[in-house]
Amino acid sequence: MRHQHIFRLRSIVLACTSFACTLAAAAPFAYVPNEKSGTVSVIDTQSDMVVRQINAGKRPRGISADLSGSTLFVTDAATNSLLVLDTASGQAGASLALGQSPEGVQISADGKYLAVAVEETNSVNLIDAATRQSIADIKVQGHNPEHAVFSPDGRYLLVSAEEAEQVDVIDVALRQQVGSIAVGLRPRGIGFLPDSSRAYVACERVNAVYVMDLATRTTVATIAAGKNANGIAVHPSGKQVYVSNGTDGTVMFIDTASNTVSATIPVGKRPWNMALTPDGSKLYVANGRSNNVSVIDTASATKRGDVAVGELPWGVLIR
Repeated sequence: MRHQHIFRLRSIVLACTSFACTLAAAAPFAYVPNEKSGTVSVIDTQSDMVVRQINAGKRPRGISADLSGSTLFVTDAATNSLLVLDTASGQAGASLALGQSPEGVQISADGKYLAVAVEETNSVNLIDAATRQSIADIKVQGHNPEHAVFSPDGRYLLVSAEEAEQVDVIDVALRQQVGSIAVGLRPRGIGFLPDSSRAYVACERVNAVYVMDLATRTTVATIAAGKNANGIAVHPSGKQVYVSNGTDGTVMFIDTASNTVSATIPVGKRPWNMALTPDGSKLYVANGRSNNVSVIDTASATKRGDVAVGELPWGVLIR
């Protein structure tokens, strides 16, 4: 009996070790914060299956990760904090206190900074990613900011807010807002071209995507989208932009050369924030009211399937 017990323990240890190795080797993974479930669903993007659930506070929303993918950063709106989670073990490290109702979080391309949009304080909290200490709380013009997105070159943060008709521009080095770009009512998701020259923002109340030129800080094009446009993702090539339409339950493909819609794909109910695999071959769309993630093949512009996750998925991070 003793030998059987030892054998069983050894088998469990080997299985757990093998699973951890699989997690390390099979990247990238899609991490989906489930706002109502208090979890992060982990999807293997090779098999498009959920391989585990990570406990993530009480109301997880925004999600980012360090460049290695070993640490997740998740905003918890219930505790007004930034959670730090180990991706291999799922264990929580020390959390960072934020203002009331934090939402979007993103890490800079060089991995030095995290930016968190905090709704009730109308500010963006800039955090040193290495020390995990706040280094600036930057006030913005828009009320209830939702996303704070770094330009790929790291010079600027663009900030969208629920009560705004502009995107606020923060100079990262100066740690302050230095301007704004007029867009439509209620800007939501923001995405940059790889060279940082232009950015795209979905404006929910006017059902449109605005194309912003960073050099002139002006809008250079407006593209009609579906009802309640909100999420934005940009292909690594810069040739396509994707917008989710919450009421229509669709995702549109936008050709960046012509600023025209080239395809519309039905997904789930209230599609929200999205993410692409590093090679741009697959787009993952969080469907907030369907409690699943739609997987789209970007080359053929077709939906490959849906992956069940937790309740009220907010978005997707891929590492």
